[in-house]
Amino acid sequence: MKTILTLLSLFIFFACQQQNNTANETYEKNAQTVLANLKGWQNENLDYSMYADDFVMRDTGFNGKDSVDKETMMKYDQEIWKNYDFKLLNEPALLPGVNADTRQPDGSVRHYSDWEVTRTATDSTQAKSGVIKMYESFDFNEEGKIIYQQTYGDFTGLMMYLNDDDNGMQ
Repeated sequence: MKTILTLLSLFIFFACQQQNNTANETYEKNAQTVLANLKGWQNENLDYSMYADDFVMRDTGFNGKDSVDKETMMKYDQEIWKNYDFKLLNEPALLPGVNADTRQPDGSVRHYSDWEVTRTATDSTQAKSGVIKMYESFDFNEEGKIIYQQTYGDFTGLMMYLNDDDNGMQ
């Protein structure tokens, strides 16, 4: 009986180790995708092939929609890049995510980062910059494509500041 319990314990241990190794490898691969995503956003040439066709972004903004699909996100990106420039100010702090039900690593990636956002100058306005602290999470499908994304930061405050030409907000 003692031998059976020992063997069963060893089997469970090695099975868990294999599962953790697989989750870590998946996380490392997905973390590289997130870094490429951030670089693409900053350079205004995001590679949308990293997103699954059934991608959904949670709209976390004030009075936002429940979710945004890939096509709508692509249009929003193009519009915001016309008026604002984005610069990543630090190396993002990447963290592995966990399944909400099991609390086990699932290959998802979270990050904290600081961005400088600049409203570009026009004939009637000067350029203006502000810094936003961001938290973002990415979930992936089995093919390593982003299926879910959510971003948190005080976008409303940032946009009010950048677009207030009276400089009333500090």
